[in-house]
Amino acid sequence: MQRESFRRTGIQMLAVTAAAAVLPMAAPSTAGADTTADLRMESYVLPAGAAVPSLEELQSAEGRERLRRTAMAAEPGAALAQETVGPAASSAPLSRRPSGSPPADATTGVQQRAALGPTATAPEPARTMTYDECVKGLGSDKKFYVKSRFAVCNGASFLQTWTRNGQPVGTSMFNVRAVGTIAKNSRTITFQYYFTDFTTAGTTGAAAMPITTKATIPQSWPSGARYTRGGSMPGTKTFTQLKAQRTFKDTVTAKPGQGSGSADLLFAVYEPAISYTPPAPWKLSGALGGKLFMLAPRWDAASYLANSTGGGTPAKKGAATFSYVPTLTYSAKAGTEERGVAQHIKTAFTVPQDTKPYMSAKKVPGQSAKDPLHRLVNKTRKDDNRKAAVKQCKRYWGANYTQGGKLECDEYPFATTYEGAAEADHDSEAKKFNFSVKPIPAAENLAGGNILRSFYAKNRIIDGMDDGFLVKIRS
Repeated sequence: MQRESFRRTGIQMLAVTAAAAVLPMAAPSTAGADTTADLRMESYVLPAGAAVPSLEELQSAEGRERLRRTAMAAEPGAALAQETVGPAASSAPLSRRPSGSPPADATTGVQQRAALGPTATAPEPARTMTYDECVKGLGSDKKFYVKSRFAVCNGASFLQTWTRNGQPVGTSMFNVRAVGTIAKNSRTITFQYYFTDFTTAGTTGAAAMPITTKATIPQSWPSGARYTRGGSMPGTKTFTQLKAQRTFKDTVTAKPGQGSGSADLLFAVYEPAISYTPPAPWKLSGALGGKLFMLAPRWDAASYLANSTGGGTPAKKGAATFSYVPTLTYSAKAGTEERGVAQHIKTAFTVPQDTKPYMSAKKVPGQSAKDPLHRLVNKTRKDDNRKAAVKQCKRYWGANYTQGGKLECDEYPFATTYEGAAEADHDSEAKKFNFSVKPIPAAENLAGGNILRSFYAKNRIIDGMDDGFLVKIRS
């Protein structure tokens, strides 16, 4: 049955306990309704920007089948963004599709860095998102849009078909989008909900249909964490009432001291749930009891990141992020300070067989969400990575590879990651020589390192396997 296809195991973000299966249609009012008719409603969940079939199209068997295929293509079992990291990533199925992301800007970030010379830095990540940005970012087929790890959104379209004696006589629909944002050095996450695009056609019972919106935090790592909630969740409102209200917000704050380890790490999943049932005399042809999406917030008070002391206010130290891998961008364009670093990494990505040291099956990480890089804080191991890289530079370019200090040994993956040149010395399962080294101009190596360090700080990248990041090269 179609309703069974919408069920999923595990937790997911926008929980929809909406009605399922083919639903018969009801008149706008039950007065004078045919009491002998079999009136039912069927609910479908589609991407928020997906093309919705008309009532006329749904009145054909081909149109109804096309709708079912569209719903199935929307990955009804996927709960989390593909880019999710940390404990949440293994708590529910990940989307097979990359999330929406901001369009590549070929000039802005480069110009900002070019003006800074030796103090080159990564751009500030976005911390706000408008409704229109969310709509554009999700497009017609995305469940998630990750503008940055401080500004994310997701959404879905809820379509109901209303049938009389098995034949569609009406449709209704509404869209829900949730935007999550985090201010700089804040432990409070704000979720802004938008209910939009309420439409009806033909005979339906939609106007009086109660819709309940809730948001829970069903899992935390460590478990037992407590959160302070704020905002104005609507509870249960009718289709007509929500159409008028349109937007509301929910806030979540986690106090420090509840996490694990020296970084006071607290991970969680945030799960909004939407449920609705048709008013009498309409009936459900089946129950759609599954959860759609979830977001993955994280809190830390790491000593190597900003606001680790809270400015003398212990209850406010540290900050929140979303547990998604961000992307570090370098430019290989002429005139950019980090050009040598970018060109080196581009070669390692595209023609690894041309890099040193030689390794026949070389495939360096950091290119996809399934194989990200992981930040390393431990000084001894970082030094090991640098020594291993320099050893290979000397091996291939000689002891005087620096040409009197003009060049430096650049390595990828970076020495400040667990995947650095000495990885195989610390991890028996790691492939030896799965890295690349190359002498590059010292100034360009310095600029690349400055950008990397600022990227770590601005994106609150934590040490270890519960976080990660990707690298992208602009040519």
